Amino acid sequence: MLGYETSLSRVLPETVNAGNLLDLDSTSTNEGEGTINRDETIELKLAAVVTQKLPNGNFVILGRQEVRVNFEVRQLQIAGVVRPEDIAADNTISYEKIAEARISYGGKGHISDVQQPRYGNQLLDIVFPF
Repeated sequence: MLGYETSLSRVLPETVNAGNLLDLDSTSTNEGEGTINRDETIELKLAAVVTQKLPNGNFVILGRQEVRVNFEVRQLQIAGVVRPEDIAADNTISYEKIAEARISYGGKGHISDVQQPRYGNQLLDIVFPF
């Protein structure tokens, strides 16, 4: 108790050993089996909107798409800066022409939840990393 147990001797009867009042000992084990086989290929067109026009004429874009598959929500997000001259006649642009591109793909749902340790284990790992 960070040394406070010595102060408790004034309050507790002499028959009580203050050093034995609190015992902090813990172990954490995780054991399990499972397999997840994913083979995902992202081939799609994602609509984005111009959120800002920069002084040099370039556009800041942001696009987001969510797809629900078997209680999982797959999320794709793209953001970056594009030059007007890189935009094709059909109003499309290839991802490799997006400057400062931030592309994220992930998900949330049942499968994503069970792949993460519970909050208590995460807290213990932060407090006692070794």
